Amino acid sequence: MSPVVSVHNPFDLASWTMPVLEVLIIGGAVFALVHAIRRLRAGDPINLALWCAPLVYLFVTEPPLYFPEWFGLDEQFGFIFAHNIFTVQFMWDRLPLYIIAIYPALTQLAYEIVRVLGIFRDRGALVGSVAVAFVCHVFYEIFDQLGPQLKWWAWNDDNQDVNHPALASVPMNSMLLFAAVSFGVMTFLVVKLVGGGPRSGWSLTWRIVLAGVLAPPAMGLFGIPAGIFGGETPNVTAQAWVIGVELGLVWLAGAWILATHVRRGVAGEPMTLFARIYPAIYLVVFAALWLAALPAFLDVDDGITSDGTPIGSGLYTLACFIGAAAILAMLHTGRRARVDEPVGAD
Repeated sequence: MSPVVSVHNPFDLASWTMPVLEVLIIGGAVFALVHAIRRLRAGDPINLALWCAPLVYLFVTEPPLYFPEWFGLDEQFGFIFAHNIFTVQFMWDRLPLYIIAIYPALTQLAYEIVRVLGIFRDRGALVGSVAVAFVCHVFYEIFDQLGPQLKWWAWNDDNQDVNHPALASVPMNSMLLFAAVSFGVMTFLVVKLVGGGPRSGWSLTWRIVLAGVLAPPAMGLFGIPAGIFGGETPNVTAQAWVIGVELGLVWLAGAWILATHVRRGVAGEPMTLFARIYPAIYLVVFAALWLAALPAFLDVDDGITSDGTPIGSGLYTLACFIGAAAILAMLHTGRRARVDEPVGAD
């Protein structure tokens, strides 16, 4: 175990699904970086900023989660979760490389879908960022609801302050604040700070850093409604209802924005190689992983598989799959091309 980086045999991990996950996510992050650089050369720095800002956000938020005692937060947060050992690990084996990669990969996936549909161009940064929050949520939760069952990570179920209420094995705070709000807030900050013309060098760098640093406190504002029912004796039922309503609003707002935009028949932006390929690959691979996990998922005792791992919510995952498939259908069939759209644009 190294304080910096350690490498493990990918064929000797806890589950055969783990190297598959690593290839999908790390490959997606590399694909996203190549795409972002191409967009930068074409005069649009937002994609590159949205690749880098999530990494700033990660290094602001993740170390306190892994080492709360270092930051004086052990009594406030306690032990929240632990990642399993993957091929490449950082920070005393606490942080897998694929977790670093998932931040830019998912941000780019959602932003590119919404951008190519033309929502940012036609309806502005706020509406576009709400759509990004929704798209990120449905794609991320397909992964989030499966991870604990396949031993990718484990939540500390005894942590009542942070990890409850939960939907099956997944804390609802994470479903709302991380899987939706954080991506939407970060996208809004980047678009407002970086958009408006070509940027490079220090002018681009400080805007990226500022967006990544501001995202966590801005995200925390959305946790206040549920936090009202916290304290020494939290009302978990009330918190679940509040977070459930907020998640419902994410679904309603996101679906309404996408559906009404496509129904207007407005020409989208030129399709890019990344938008055409990666979201579809992501969905297909996770469909295969879910099919592989399905026998154990269906043969559970009180929500625990025969391997002793907790399962996620099957119904919520199914809703996310349907939502993600509908989004891709809008992208590929509901998006009317511009008359001057170049063939194979990227």
